[in-house]
Amino acid sequence: MVQARSEAVQAYMMHHVMDSSRWTWLPSVHTELPFHLTVNGVMVIGVAVLIALVFGLTARRAQPVPTGLLNVLETFAKYIRDEMVIPFLGEKDGTRMAPMFCTLFFFILVMNLAGLIPCFYTATANLGVTAALSLVTLGFMIIGAIFRTGFVAFCKGFAPPGVPRLMLIMIVPIEVLSMFIRAMALAIRLFANMLAGHLVIYSLLGMIVMFGFYAAPALLGALGIYLLEVFVSFLQAYIFTLLSAIFIGERYHPAH
Repeated sequence: MVQARSEAVQAYMMHHVMDSSRWTWLPSVHTELPFHLTVNGVMVIGVAVLIALVFGLTARRAQPVPTGLLNVLETFAKYIRDEMVIPFLGEKDGTRMAPMFCTLFFFILVMNLAGLIPCFYTATANLGVTAALSLVTLGFMIIGAIFRTGFVAFCKGFAPPGVPRLMLIMIVPIEVLSMFIRAMALAIRLFANMLAGHLVIYSLLGMIVMFGFYAAPALLGALGIYLLEVFVSFLQAYIFTLLSAIFIGERYHPAH
């Protein structure tokens, strides 16, 4: 009996963390998604629409003295602009690109938090989603930097000044490779942290399914991990946005 329950719990966990065209509300209740959509695709689209609606409606009701939700959003936006973006991209580039970083932060944050709602899915626990987000950062590191500094200056940014020319044969390829590794690390870090937390929660809850009342203390552990995941959701959105600002700033201002 325990073996059968264990296999059922494992199957439910794997289905929840893997992308699928079937939305699972309960272990025996499923909904097939139309138009070849997947659960993570629905979450990404839903979060994007939600953010657009919230920011759009909030902006239309803007007042000289912000209150309520507008005050909260403005506080986050000012912190991202003044403490995370401008210090690494400078006043001009930082102010111009602040909306992009604010969008990136809130997009990741809402996807992280949405995954903590029962019967919903964590899109950022899918490597394909986090890789797409990191490609945005990589695009600004390459295309944005070329547009900002010019192709020649962009290429010179991989050659540190004062280094002997013979050493550049080894250093330049390493610098180019490190640019792609940094973007890859962004994707893996966000994916791994969000996936690990959910696996731990489901593992603890699965113990209750397998052993019943005797595993009741595991419910407290699951609750503790759940609260920790709320903090991790904010932390990972912050880290992704901050590192993106640092990496893009390095390419926009290679002299520094």
